[in-house]
Amino acid sequence: MFRRTFWFTTGVAAGVWATAKVNRKLRQLTPESVAATAANKALEAGHRLKDRAVGFALDVRDNMAQREAELGEALGIDAPPGPELPAPRRHAAIENHDTPKYVDGSTYPTYSYNRNEDH
Repeated sequence: MFRRTFWFTTGVAAGVWATAKVNRKLRQLTPESVAATAANKALEAGHRLKDRAVGFALDVRDNMAQREAELGEALGIDAPPGPELPAPRRHAAIENHDTPKYVDGSTYPTYSYNRNEDH
């Protein structure tokens, strides 16, 4: 009698367990549940993508600053100023005179650009 009660109880427990498992799976496969699961996974993927993008941007910024420092050091931009530079020289070619002159010092002839003038 004890054997029959044991196997009966075992069968009932297995049946309850299997029914609960099937019902849980059926609830997971309803359209609302599938939509909620997909939305949650999309949100998680979006957060992961955002975190990776932020990490990439920070890495780029750090490496850019490091490379800029290397270039500044190589070009001497960050170096302390050296000896005083000589005063800038003025060249006659870039001086502004009221009347242009030839190389020998004589002035250019003046022409009128008025088209209404008699010729």
